[in-house]
Amino acid sequence: MVKRVLLTASVQSHLALFYSNLAKSLQENGYEVHAAASNDLADKTGLKLRNIDKEFEACISRSPYNLKNIKAYRQLKKILAENTYDIIHCNSPMGGVLTRLAARKLRKRGVKVIYTAHGFHFFEGAPLVNWLVYYPAERLMARYTDVLITINKEDYARAGNFKAGAIEYIPGIGVDIEKIDNVGIDPERKRKELGILPDAVVLLSVGELNRNKNHETAIRALAMTQNNNIHMVICGQGSLENHLKKLSSRLRIENRVHFLGFRTDVVEICKASDIFVFPSKREGLPASIMEAMACGLPVVCSRIRGNSDLIEEGAGGYLCPANNADTFAEAIKELAKNKQLREKMGEHNRSAVQEFDIAKSLKRLREIYG
Repeated sequence: MVKRVLLTASVQSHLALFYSNLAKSLQENGYEVHAAASNDLADKTGLKLRNIDKEFEACISRSPYNLKNIKAYRQLKKILAENTYDIIHCNSPMGGVLTRLAARKLRKRGVKVIYTAHGFHFFEGAPLVNWLVYYPAERLMARYTDVLITINKEDYARAGNFKAGAIEYIPGIGVDIEKIDNVGIDPERKRKELGILPDAVVLLSVGELNRNKNHETAIRALAMTQNNNIHMVICGQGSLENHLKKLSSRLRIENRVHFLGFRTDVVEICKASDIFVFPSKREGLPASIMEAMACGLPVVCSRIRGNSDLIEEGAGGYLCPANNADTFAEAIKELAKNKQLREKMGEHNRSAVQEFDIAKSLKRLREIYG
């Protein structure tokens, strides 16, 4: 009999980003893969669900205060009543809570419930409200979880006293190093396409234009370098785009900050850049940093959970306080003036990222699926 898996999350783009490769691997091993999430494709991320045998709409809201989640819970209950699953693998805080509530009785029938925490919302330095809302919920829901998967060392340690059946650490979804290695480009031509001179020092920042990704700190740091030969390209879209463009204008560096929007050629841009800058305030284990490492770039990033799992201070780059533009600026200036240091750190990262290869993550997930 074919085994059947249900993947759930708040939004489809989450599953598309994190689980397309796993779904393909499961199908190749005889599984039928279903997915349930809110259809958010209108957000123009360009991310499409792939390798899914059947899709369901579940209008899960990211906000724990949104009444839509009552309807989402009923939708999940209906999906589980009308379909038989061997494994239910839920993701995202609200997707995880609603799915585990809906599936709690199924565990008595032998259905395996797995939850991946892609970065707990309670962490060192998190707002008090996060601890008051999310910590009790995650601790309680662990009781309805056969396997709780964490993707960074801080979360793994913090989950140690949760009452899940098992608590596992897997270093993220991994990165497809072989695929990245096979991307060949002409850096000079790529820079010309982006409107950047071939001898400029290019900073790359990737991520949604929101407060958490904190592009503002990177832009302020660029201004503080007072070096007209340093340019920054930002791949991503979001609600703060106009604010960030106005900030660049006020700082008089609008001609050195290039907003590229959503891109499908991030690896190519990475290979045409010199330094990866990532000042995010909260992460689980950022795939964008792993991609930059695989491309051989030094990294200047915030000293937070996840980032510090990937970047070794002084060897692969620099870890800075998230909101300290001065520290980011000093690190950027140090790397901008020293090509040899950039290459040395880039080689270190290229070697270090081997531990995060996607094949290793997929192998471990298949073992957990059993």
